Amino acid sequence: MGMTRACPLIVLLIWALSVPAVRAQTSSDLGTINIMQPERPAPVRKHKTRRGPVKPVAPSPALERPRAGTQPHKTRHGSSNPVYPTPLPPPQGFTPPPSRDVVTHPPAVPPSIYVPETGRTLPNLPTVSGSGPGGAETYQDRAARCVHQAGVYGQAAGDRNAYIGSCINQ
Repeated sequence: MGMTRACPLIVLLIWALSVPAVRAQTSSDLGTINIMQPERPAPVRKHKTRRGPVKPVAPSPALERPRAGTQPHKTRHGSSNPVYPTPLPPPQGFTPPPSRDVVTHPPAVPPSIYVPETGRTLPNLPTVSGSGPGGAETYQDRAARCVHQAGVYGQAAGDRNAYIGSCINQ
């Protein structure tokens, strides 16, 4: 009894699903939507006719076609000499700044550093031009130089932190 009740419902369900599919296949637009209406053709204008006979106009010699068997007339256009562009004028109101002579001084070498742990005196490396005014060595420049020296001298510098501190405070 459960199967007999379900058969009409299944058939109804299959029919309900198949009807839209069949309708979609039979449509002629092939899935395109066209919301534009076709334009009406423009009205044809009628030209007013002239009254009286029309006089034939003789063709001008410039518009005549060359006769068969003859060569077309070659005309020159422009000059036969090349024309070069003229140079631009110099800028007005501009005076170049005066040149400056840069004097480079040899790098200053700070005095040697005495290392109390090892009892040695280690020379400072030459300074690179600093980033201060006029190329002066700033605190950061000196700190970078001292850290570099500590790495160069290695064990000879003794305690690394003590060497860097005494080098910076020199």
